[in-house]
Amino acid sequence: MLVRVFGRSEVRQVKTSDFQPAKIPFMGASRDISPGHADAVLFGAPHGTPYEGINNEVHAGTADALRAAMEEDAAWSEHWDFDLDGPLLGDGGFTLADAGDLKTSSQDGSGNRALIETATAEIVTTGAVPIMLGGDDSTPIPFIKALAPAGPLTIIQVDAHIDWRDERRGEPLGYSSTMRRASEMAHVERIIQVGIRGLGSARREEVEIARNWGAEIVTARAVHEQGVAAALRHVPDGANCMITFDCDALDSSIMPAVMAPTPGGLTYTQSIDLIAGVAARARLVAFDMIEFVPERDAGGTAAFTAARIVTNVIGHLAR
Repeated sequence: MLVRVFGRSEVRQVKTSDFQPAKIPFMGASRDISPGHADAVLFGAPHGTPYEGINNEVHAGTADALRAAMEEDAAWSEHWDFDLDGPLLGDGGFTLADAGDLKTSSQDGSGNRALIETATAEIVTTGAVPIMLGGDDSTPIPFIKALAPAGPLTIIQVDAHIDWRDERRGEPLGYSSTMRRASEMAHVERIIQVGIRGLGSARREEVEIARNWGAEIVTARAVHEQGVAAALRHVPDGANCMITFDCDALDSSIMPAVMAPTPGGLTYTQSIDLIAGVAARARLVAFDMIEFVPERDAGGTAAFTAARIVTNVIGHLAR
């Protein structure tokens, strides 16, 4: 498969050996990721593009922490889930597969991007929906890039920060630049940013560039005042949508396990209502969850909260 990595092309094919098998597949998922077997394929991507001097190893155990959080619930997956008003996977024979974690390396930005992009592209080629449990907020850049066949694409970024920096510390592909790079992809036609609040790396320049491009910035305050309709009104009926969910979009009282906990964030209920609203009016073609830091989750409740959001996505795909 030909993969274009930001001006450089290389032939690469993801092999089984590129994955570390999951010790506990997410919600009892199948390990069979052969073409045509799964309706959705979940995988972990621990590392993206590093910044010099910033530790990105804190996300190495993210995917396994979320899998472990759902281990007990996996035995109850056929029971009624009141978030979804029915069993998790519905009644239609929906199959979820868990490929395990890509063998990314903390300092190999180009190699990590190639692995993520190629793995995602191969999942899309089979007709399955890719679900990535990522590391830092740079991992969605190659993930979104691989969704070109699903375009024109509407991105719903659920995050505390807008991530429109052109570069930071000399790196244009790091976690402060995710939406800036997405805006440059030909298949991305719309960006809706939900949960924005507080102080991040954006300066006046980045805010103006985002707004001039056409990004819809929906603050957390707007969601608290108007409900998730504040965001959903920007989602066209029938659009091809991917959701990239940064855990710091959630209020710090329920999600301390992030690099930058910020008060005033979304609630769990607002988050799953947003996902349900997108699924009801559009076609959900991909999902990623990023920025969870296991070592900051002393009691394990933050992992369970994050994993339940992923479970809601799976439930809506099954419907």
